[in-house]
Amino acid sequence: MKMRAPAYPLLTVDPYFSLWSMADTLNGDTVKHWTGKPNTVCGTVTVDGEEKTFMGTNGKPAMTQTSVDVNAMSTFYTFTDGKITLKLRFFTPLLADNLAIMTRPVSYVAASWTSCDGADHTVTMSLCASEELVMDKKGDDTVDCEIVDADGIPCAKMGKHEQKILNRSGDDLRIEWGYFYLGVPGGEVSSFQCDECGMTFVMGKKTLTAGDEHLFLLAYDDIESLEYYGDHVKSVWNADGQTILEAIAAAYEQYDSLVIECDAFSDKLYLDAAKAGGVKYAEMLSLAYRQVIAAHKCALDTDGNVIFVSKECFSNGCAATVDVSYPSIPMFLLYNPELVKGMMRPIFKYAESDAWKFDFAPHDAGQYPLVHGQVYGENRLDCQMPVEECGNMLVMITTTAIAEKDASYAKEHWNTLADWVKYLEKYGNDPENQLCTDDFAGHLAHNCNLAIKAIMGVACFGILNCMIGNKAEAEHYMAEAKEMAKSWAERAGNGDGSYRLAFDRPGTFSMKYNAVWDKLFGTKIFAPEVLQSELASNFSHINPYGMPLDNRSDYTKSDWLVWTATLLNSDDDFERFIEPLWQAYHRTPSRVPMTDWYFTTTSIQRGFQNRTVQGGLFIKLLDASGKMKI
Repeated sequence: MKMRAPAYPLLTVDPYFSLWSMADTLNGDTVKHWTGKPNTVCGTVTVDGEEKTFMGTNGKPAMTQTSVDVNAMSTFYTFTDGKITLKLRFFTPLLADNLAIMTRPVSYVAASWTSCDGADHTVTMSLCASEELVMDKKGDDTVDCEIVDADGIPCAKMGKHEQKILNRSGDDLRIEWGYFYLGVPGGEVSSFQCDECGMTFVMGKKTLTAGDEHLFLLAYDDIESLEYYGDHVKSVWNADGQTILEAIAAAYEQYDSLVIECDAFSDKLYLDAAKAGGVKYAEMLSLAYRQVIAAHKCALDTDGNVIFVSKECFSNGCAATVDVSYPSIPMFLLYNPELVKGMMRPIFKYAESDAWKFDFAPHDAGQYPLVHGQVYGENRLDCQMPVEECGNMLVMITTTAIAEKDASYAKEHWNTLADWVKYLEKYGNDPENQLCTDDFAGHLAHNCNLAIKAIMGVACFGILNCMIGNKAEAEHYMAEAKEMAKSWAERAGNGDGSYRLAFDRPGTFSMKYNAVWDKLFGTKIFAPEVLQSELASNFSHINPYGMPLDNRSDYTKSDWLVWTATLLNSDDDFERFIEPLWQAYHRTPSRVPMTDWYFTTTSIQRGFQNRTVQGGLFIKLLDASGKMKI
């Protein structure tokens, strides 16, 4: 990968078990949680009695990093000390179509070495993981450590002494319950307290034979994954009673086959993306893939249904946020639409309960990891996003039905969907002064792009009606959507082929990304000349690091930028439009997991990081697949 990633994913399982390198070299800084807080893990190799560091910072001499590369499932490093060449793979098998494997909280560090001076060497590798992995901040409590066995694999177990499972929610928080495990097949494990920093560590150590690959397994058992409307629910991997030690043993046995499968997936993703949108597009998707999955928690509700709950990272920590799910769905429509249904289930359960008093869709269903009703502003209408979330849910459920060629899930919630369409019919043509997902510069009435979302929501209900055989209703809603689109073009035009940010603000501009579904569906709700003249005008607004979201500021959103680019008919124009986004990630001084909100003049992060919305980058690949054509 030619991109210098803003941050390199190391071990990424879920919003709590998430380790990153936020520096150019793995030994150039402390390993961190996605929040940027330290999750200290140190790695060293001892070559002929001389110890050097390859991971983290610990005051010892550092090996020289000679390369780093990323694919969808792994991050690869190469180091040398003049005597040996050390190769490392950080690997989490996040197979979206195999939820038992995807949710299993076991990641791998695979190491091998070869001589680079022609001599034989004695090489020992050590990994040390700190108490920061099992509590919000070091020193919050005492730590208990234990040596356990996973079917012959020695493991060091570490956890906070006081276990309060699912005891609180929040955004900039780390986990405070459960246990971390470090397993070393054929090696030895221990625990110790560091005199210099005062922290407790678990350590794994193994002598490495030249040319062979050796594994260190890092795992986290959170015991229970989510509070879901009064119930503590487990993830998929342990829902049937599998223990973490059994999971570690199984992960070890399956490593070789999983590497083959995951490398094949990663290679195909890259090649498909390069064909659809160019090499730089393929690199961005490869970097985004693990982040998108690991900012969710996948669990089963008490009826055995999949729930796939996002954490709205560095945006108040909301759980199952609809306008965070909506931009993420292109990736999951490609690889497992059941996960899109898993995003919607918490919202439908809430919206169809007595607790929800409104005739529009909720914004969220709690604050991670507590999914028991909205914290965003349940009793305040001004905090809701009515048109936004109604349109989002209608698009999400329709695209899922198209991907699965089955509208039965929509039929289960038909009355709710019908209510949301009525809301869009009443308010979507010219939205009132209400929040939408892009109101970073404040509330905005008469939002043109928001009106497009309402139009596509109405069209989606027409598609669903067609899929279940309601021909007359389907024709009605499609005709209504087209009439709304015609009116939109008349009211939104600037007179020069471009279209406004708001109906009452001539001379303004914004991305019209919500129209992308019209292209993917092939529905021709909007006249082709309307969208093409708008898209042509967008190029005049591009700054060094991309097109701004709208004229109110020079910041942009990565997901919407790629959605807007996907509306373009020319592959060359698509690549030209997204090239500045690649440059932004390549050059940004903001060393964080891919931000989706940054300044287009400087590439500096404006806010947000590690969010699931980067699944939206996959929309060009989704378009190229043809899976959304009706």
